[in-house]
Amino acid sequence: MSTTPHTTTSNTTTPLRLAVIIGSTRDGRFGPTVAGWFTALAERHTGFELDVIDVADLELPSNQPGWGAERTPALTALAERVDAADAYVVVTPEYNHSFPAALKHFIDLHRSEWEAKPVAFVSYGGLGGGLRAVEQLRLVFAELHCATVRDVVSFHNAWDHFGEGGRAHEENGAAGAAKVMLDQLTWWAKALRTARTENPY
Repeated sequence: MSTTPHTTTSNTTTPLRLAVIIGSTRDGRFGPTVAGWFTALAERHTGFELDVIDVADLELPSNQPGWGAERTPALTALAERVDAADAYVVVTPEYNHSFPAALKHFIDLHRSEWEAKPVAFVSYGGLGGGLRAVEQLRLVFAELHCATVRDVVSFHNAWDHFGEGGRAHEENGAAGAAKVMLDQLTWWAKALRTARTENPY
């Protein structure tokens, strides 16, 4: 599989590019509600430019291309979006103690694009709140040379936490958790962007 070069910048005032990845593709999924709430907060957080990547909207190949295989124009464009990001937030449900297969397929289509960048998680589910999916995703992203941030935004019994228009109940608590996570993500994104610029990974 061909790879794209890392995008770097020496301008420390350039906004950080944050890719928000919606991992669920099921009919009737709750992911867009959670992602919509989070992206509204992230847009108000200083210093981020957002790119929302909804896996359900992508036309991904049914089979994993072999390493060294040429990408189609659509996959090349997608890889460029992943590569352009300085940081990622993955919005994931929990299916049977793990994360969606479609999300894993999307992650595995890329390799060097992820390297030396931070990843944070917004999870949702039943009593577990999607946290078991997050712990498995940490292992996946560690293999891809990513740094995962400590704090997570998690919604237990998620459908009980949102009202009309996708507004989260008890907004201050959820929003506060998201701010802590975004602050951590900002620190890592700035530090790693500087490192990639001065000494490419």
